[in-house]
Amino acid sequence: MALSSAQISDFIASQLAVWPMAAGNFEALKGVKVKEVELPGWTVKVQFNPARIVSSSAKVDAKSLKERKCFLCAANRPEVQEGIDWADRYTVLINPFPIFPRHLTIPDTTHTDQLIEGRIADMMRLAAELEDYTVFYNGPRCGASAPDHMHFQAGNSDFLTLADALENAELKTIATDGDAVLALVDTLPLKVFVIDAPADDAEAGQRLFKRLYDAIPVPEGEKEPMMNLLCYPTPAGVRLVVIPRKRHRPSCYGTEGEGTMLLSPASVDMGGVFITPLEKDFNALDAAKITEILDELCLSAEEINEIARNVK
Repeated sequence: MALSSAQISDFIASQLAVWPMAAGNFEALKGVKVKEVELPGWTVKVQFNPARIVSSSAKVDAKSLKERKCFLCAANRPEVQEGIDWADRYTVLINPFPIFPRHLTIPDTTHTDQLIEGRIADMMRLAAELEDYTVFYNGPRCGASAPDHMHFQAGNSDFLTLADALENAELKTIATDGDAVLALVDTLPLKVFVIDAPADDAEAGQRLFKRLYDAIPVPEGEKEPMMNLLCYPTPAGVRLVVIPRKRHRPSCYGTEGEGTMLLSPASVDMGGVFITPLEKDFNALDAAKITEILDELCLSAEEINEIARNVK
């Protein structure tokens, strides 16, 4: 049975009615501070959200992961946390530490590494069903606080700002597969690839993604290219935004010392909403600092065009 936004809204309401901790965190969202920052061709937001310190400061090294129980495995989830089965492979859960007014986590039903290859069709079908949601994926070293358990997340699409910026940006076609198109956007402060596919042909989107995936360098010691992904429905079908990365956290990451920030950018930040659990960082983030962080973490126009040239 296909999911619907109405079904998910009812599910979120039922969970918040019986889970006081999650309900308190969702309620606290109504009082978070938000400011807008103008970048060339793109308005981003900065959110002061103290509850997100759990994710922003998460230890994701191999030793720490081995020593803690996986909070996405069914056996370790709170008894009150219920889920909706999807596609015989995933479980839809509410995220108890939300960024979005409607925030979901969608883990694989088995404990398997956070790797995206072979799952793009799933992601695109999920986005097509969740009409007004953006489904997103954080690579294991690109913001995932559970890199040992494969999962997507999703939140209401009207929250992120990158989609609007892409509507007004130049898309340079690189490759096609039937009616699906792979394009490059290198004129915004964030350089990305975009795959547009018909809602009923997620496999074409997956094939184009595989061609792109194979062209992106894999850092030494990693299992896949570093990237964040955003996927959402459009009037013409489904759009997948691929954001290649070259660094996990900015050099300013930390809590001690002059100029440090507890900022660990993931898909939501790359989608246009920078999350700061500390108020001092919320106050310090401006256009210059955001641009500096994007330049440090993401690819330059030259680097992304080189990948485009290598797409086979």
